[in-house]
Amino acid sequence: MTGKFITLEGMDGAGKSTHIPSIIEALQARGYEVVSTREPGGTPLGERLRELLLHEPMHAETETLLMFAARREHIANVIEPALVRGAYVLSDRFTDATYAYQCGAKGVAASKIQMLEQWVQADLQPDITLLFDVPVEVSMQRLSAARTPDKFEREAADFFTRIRYAYLQRAQQNPARFRIIDANMPLGIVDKSVKDIIATL
Repeated sequence: MTGKFITLEGMDGAGKSTHIPSIIEALQARGYEVVSTREPGGTPLGERLRELLLHEPMHAETETLLMFAARREHIANVIEPALVRGAYVLSDRFTDATYAYQCGAKGVAASKIQMLEQWVQADLQPDITLLFDVPVEVSMQRLSAARTPDKFEREAADFFTRIRYAYLQRAQQNPARFRIIDANMPLGIVDKSVKDIIATL
């Protein structure tokens, strides 16, 4: 595969999605084809599963299995074909989110997620992951002013505390891949940090 796989991670309210247009613009300005996508979702089936995952109550392990079912479709139909033809794939969330939400926040065993990861992804991992980090109280404040919340966004503060910890732990375990961005800074400073990282790819 000759393309690059970039993922954006962070708990709800971290503001990662805000920076997707400027990342696309920066990469396209350098002549790259950019495929922007998201998880859960990214394919017609994935988007249907997304609606279930974000709004229907279910067991945490069922949630995990559906996440990986959507991910398999996403990899096979969007991510791998784009990478093979040399495109830059920009995904709003990927498997790190499953470790943060389903493992870190909901208690699904990491060993179970690791088995699914190996089965569904084989050797596929992001080339770089931008982790947008904010304090939990900032995340919750931003969410309270946003759209109608989904089932994850309605969770209590301790849920988000566990997510943040799990993300930072993932970053510590994978320092070569992760770039932690202080998303509590003013928007212009965050945008510059993001663009400086993208410029190194």
